[in-house]
Amino acid sequence: MSGGLRRFMGGMTEKPRELLATCVYGLGAGAAATAFQLAVHLIFRQTYGRAAELDFGQFALWSLVTVLAASLISGWLLSRFCKEAAGSGIPQLKMAFWKDFGYVPWRTVWVKFVAGAVSVGGGCSLGREGPSVQIAGGLSSQLGGFLGEAKQNRQQAAAAGAAAGLAAAFNTPLAAITFVLEEIIADLNSRFLGAVLLASVLGAFVVHGIIGPQPAFILKGATAPHWQAYLLTPVVAAVGALVGVLFHGGTLWLRERERRMNWLPDWAHPALGGLLTWVLGCAVFYETGRLGVFGLGYDDLSAALDHQLMWRTALLLLGAKLVATVACYGFGGSGGIFSPTLFLGGMAGVAMAGLAGTVIPLTPGDQLALAVVGMSACLNAVVRAPMTGILIVFEMTHEFSLVPALMIGALISSSLARRFFPHNFYDDLLHQDGHRLDRVIPPRDLRSWEQLPVSAIANFQPVVLRDLSPETLRQALKDHPYERWPVVLDGKPAGVLRRQEAEEALAENRPPKLEELITCRANQTIRELETSLILSSANMVALTDADGRIIGLVTLHDLLRAQVALSERRGIA
Repeated sequence: MSGGLRRFMGGMTEKPRELLATCVYGLGAGAAATAFQLAVHLIFRQTYGRAAELDFGQFALWSLVTVLAASLISGWLLSRFCKEAAGSGIPQLKMAFWKDFGYVPWRTVWVKFVAGAVSVGGGCSLGREGPSVQIAGGLSSQLGGFLGEAKQNRQQAAAAGAAAGLAAAFNTPLAAITFVLEEIIADLNSRFLGAVLLASVLGAFVVHGIIGPQPAFILKGATAPHWQAYLLTPVVAAVGALVGVLFHGGTLWLRERERRMNWLPDWAHPALGGLLTWVLGCAVFYETGRLGVFGLGYDDLSAALDHQLMWRTALLLLGAKLVATVACYGFGGSGGIFSPTLFLGGMAGVAMAGLAGTVIPLTPGDQLALAVVGMSACLNAVVRAPMTGILIVFEMTHEFSLVPALMIGALISSSLARRFFPHNFYDDLLHQDGHRLDRVIPPRDLRSWEQLPVSAIANFQPVVLRDLSPETLRQALKDHPYERWPVVLDGKPAGVLRRQEAEEALAENRPPKLEELITCRANQTIRELETSLILSSANMVALTDADGRIIGLVTLHDLLRAQVALSERRGIA
């Protein structure tokens, strides 16, 4: 069947073939994201939905068993089969889009689906939208291979699938389009725009047909805000942004320390986040009867937006959810940050509106406007996608009068967040894991390309091993996913260490063997670099300064990726 479909696709001209392929990506990705959403809600209803009807003692016991079991199952799946399925999934999809030409392995898709559904549905304080994007983008990448696309030509499949997945997760196709263009592709004029738009619409059609046209949560009674609300908008936006900054910084801090926790097996780390979530969730449930700390929290967020929560309850949920989400993500759980940041921002807005309402008269419409400003500001402070934050709220309310307040909030949250962290949360996660995204834009002709300096495509933040002690080797293997490292001993380049050789040397308790490290200068041309790479058995060339110190690195993969970008720009790929 696969061979016949490939022959059929191969017999079509380029435009119809791309159109049919995009339809396949959109429908398949939308179905996968919808199935993931249904799985998460089914697990949560069958566990916490039933436990909430019991007395508190039974609830505490049942929720403890559930969240620990979910965390341990998720941790085992991630540790045993695919560590790349941890966390949100959006940074990993960005890496696949830019460094692997859109190729995502099948194991990432199924592990993310199972681990994410079990983790979020089992009560861990994480979201389902990020996993939906990774699952949908990864599935579309695999569908691209099924349709005959080579591994180095699946960027369009991954981008289209990501848009369809987010559209299905939120029921907001416009926000899905802008998010993929803002965050993953980083180009609003991308040549993938048509595919992203079509796939997003198809993803929304799928979720409409299976679940219905309702968005992730309902905003009732949205009206044009009065001057009092506009007066408070900058304050609420600043508070929402600061909550996002706390989440951003706290999670990075905890992730860094989690990597040093050698006293506990990796598969057990998520259970620490689950345990802290249980403590906070039970405390909040005992005080308020609310389940918002566990799982998505959308029921409590919807209640808050419908004026069913007192501001003190919203403040309590805000504090508990913030700590629980930092713990679940920082300890390596599988789940996203869209839901938690919207929840945190919404609760911050409700709390601020309620507190201000004791002094300034605010209508229910004003309070709702401030709540959604908090949601948009918190999300934007973390992901730095202002158009996405505005459009998510607009598509849920269909109330254009809220847009000016949302725009003010986006401006304030962006400015404030950048004072603390220059990069968004996803990019900081990649930097923390030792990755660097280089979006190469080459010239239009090959001759000019070959005359560019090597510095145009080099990585000037390489991970270099300064000694070959067992402790250094173990830390490098744990902290970085690389297959090889340049080694510098006594201040001079000594060679290249392969990952397999490091593992074998540790197992056999012997010094590792190094391969020859080829070097060049940063001002040499890419044409000269190609010759050096041919001579390198490690497919790696180090850039050195006048004193012989390593200042950068270029791999064969870097060169090929840049040349593929050149071919696509010239229209021959």
